[in-house]
Amino acid sequence: MSVLVYTENWDGKFKKLSLELVSYASSLAKMVGGSVTALSIGKVEQDELSALGAYGATNVLSVDDAPGGLDNQLYTSIITAAMEMTGSKVLVLAHNNTGKAIAPRLSVRLKAGLATGVTALPESVDPLVVPKKVFSGKAFAKVKILTDSAILTLAQNSFELTETGGSASIEAFDPGVDVAGVRTSIRDVQKQEGKLLLSDAEVVISGGRGMKSTDNWGPIEELAEVLGGATACSRPVSDEGWRPHEEHTGQTGKIIAPNLYMAFGISGAIQHLAGVSSSKCIVAVNTDKDAPIFEAADYGIVGDALKVLPELVTEIKAAKAQ
Repeated sequence: MSVLVYTENWDGKFKKLSLELVSYASSLAKMVGGSVTALSIGKVEQDELSALGAYGATNVLSVDDAPGGLDNQLYTSIITAAMEMTGSKVLVLAHNNTGKAIAPRLSVRLKAGLATGVTALPESVDPLVVPKKVFSGKAFAKVKILTDSAILTLAQNSFELTETGGSASIEAFDPGVDVAGVRTSIRDVQKQEGKLLLSDAEVVISGGRGMKSTDNWGPIEELAEVLGGATACSRPVSDEGWRPHEEHTGQTGKIIAPNLYMAFGISGAIQHLAGVSSSKCIVAVNTDKDAPIFEAADYGIVGDALKVLPELVTEIKAAKAQ
């Protein structure tokens, strides 16, 4: 059974997210006794495409040009064509904005069962049974897919990168789709530069109302710089205008899954935890020993964030200097 994985690229480069998808697809293919084909849409250099082979892709289909750019209907048509050409029965996508937008379309188009936010390899392949988090990460569900084809969106940072040392053959792919119906056109592109995006950060330093004022954010930014991470905040902080709304993490903000999430002065309401519960390690600092954040934290410090932060920055700098 062949597995197709859509590997999204950013400015012609694959990020960890795409490599994680290929690693997952490779392990899944071994379970079902098949191979992995990676699909790339957009201008990507040959050496970048070849790198997918190191993570388990045996073949790469490259659509060099996709008129219409960000049109979900176009992407759905291209991926459908790739599924039909390869005879794949399983499609793996990222559980990000792109995956969430096109996975339901593909499910209808391919008449395939859909499991979103999958967190691990299937527990069974006949039928396909996959685990995922539910109720804002407070419980796990096992989704059984009974259709001939299946679509899985993989939760970010839920599967370890696995290098297989293999190589992939690269094939130019013409999906033969009609672009006449494309209704999306890109008129202008504005990108944020010079700052690590929350979705890409492996370390996130976040602050809440316990920071008391926007004037106290210096240590948060300093710690993020020392650890090579990004800054974030809770919703009340962004609502107060202390920090920009793009830093708001939670159910109504950015949903992230870094390797390390450090929360200073955040109580941990369920809406906030829903956006950060997939983090591999959570460190919390709060004056209230009964704050909900401590139930989700791997490590906790009961104390004033404004006092703990400077000492923590000093100690980490000293440790890195050794």
